[in-house]
Amino acid sequence: MPDTALNAAASGLYAQQVNIKTIANNIANINTTSFKKNRAEFKDLMYQDISTNPENSDIPGFVEDSDSTIQVGTGVKPTSTQKIFTQGNLQQTGQKLDMAIHGDGFFQLRNADGNYVYSRDGSFKLSADGSVVSSGGHLLEPGFTVNADVLSIEMTTDGTVSAIGTDGQKVDIGNIELVKFVNPGGLKALGNNLYSETEQSGIPLIGTPGSEGFGEVHQGYLESSNVDIVEEMMNMITAQRAYEINSKTVKTVDDMMTMANNLKQ
Repeated sequence: MPDTALNAAASGLYAQQVNIKTIANNIANINTTSFKKNRAEFKDLMYQDISTNPENSDIPGFVEDSDSTIQVGTGVKPTSTQKIFTQGNLQQTGQKLDMAIHGDGFFQLRNADGNYVYSRDGSFKLSADGSVVSSGGHLLEPGFTVNADVLSIEMTTDGTVSAIGTDGQKVDIGNIELVKFVNPGGLKALGNNLYSETEQSGIPLIGTPGSEGFGEVHQGYLESSNVDIVEEMMNMITAQRAYEINSKTVKTVDDMMTMANNLKQ
């Protein structure tokens, strides 16, 4: 029984370490554009049937019924970290190529190897050939090209992109599309504000901004992190208290074992 209690307490210590790491990462990214906070998730471990009459278990003819056993848990296990895709605040930047998604959806980007990745970070820029790329150099898909004679770019909330040239004419040069997933929490976080598709997320669904459940695109804005510092500080205090109580459990079990050893002497 003491070994079970020690193992359970040790698993609790490790679980709270994972919890603290998750909270610390949230706080560290409070100013990261479009960052989505994580939540650590746990599950209880297997249960053992413990006899309530251990003294009688060795008596010949003694039959233990279901009422003479109880279930005792063996601890806790971290299972996953869940991304929480709640909306972050929109901050105005005034930059013509900055885009923020208000609602569901991701920008679709193309890697150098041709594979797609997804992001809500809309801090786009122009490459040397006039193509629209992310801050990490990934091409926006479907994208558009800005020529040297373009003076200004305008975007509507449905993703229509227009260019005003030196002649003052306004011409449509592209349409931004968004991608959404049935289970965005199943996306794999790659770092650099990027996500990749997984079996858990489902296949990407492509649509027009502002329609069929897709969010709107707002030009000149960026989405801020959805981390709430007050909430994270409260979670940190709770995790710290849980870690402290588990460490006290280890000490208590050790004291009990010491007392039992002294009784044998």
